[in-house]
Amino acid sequence: MRVYLLSLGAGLLVGLLYSVLNVRSPAPPVVALIGLLGMLIGEQIIPVARHMLEGSHIATAWRQSQCTPHIFGLLPGRPEQATQLEIDSKQEKRA
Repeated sequence: MRVYLLSLGAGLLVGLLYSVLNVRSPAPPVVALIGLLGMLIGEQIIPVARHMLEGSHIATAWRQSQCTPHIFGLLPGRPEQATQLEIDSKQEKRA
């Protein structure tokens, strides 16, 4: 239930931002896609920054945070990566 309330709160904040920027919702497709890309990249800033503060180079921090699968999804022809991500997500849910 908490996730849904947080999602609703985030949606309200975005709605307020749309109002301030005078953008109609649903936004035009390009504006919406750019916004979604910004959200995906924004989610990765803190994990990458944490790895960099621990002394990792940005490329290493990017890999350690698994940013590429998160931002781009599973790319075609990579079933072994899909299997590994499923295993990782199951382990995270248990923790």
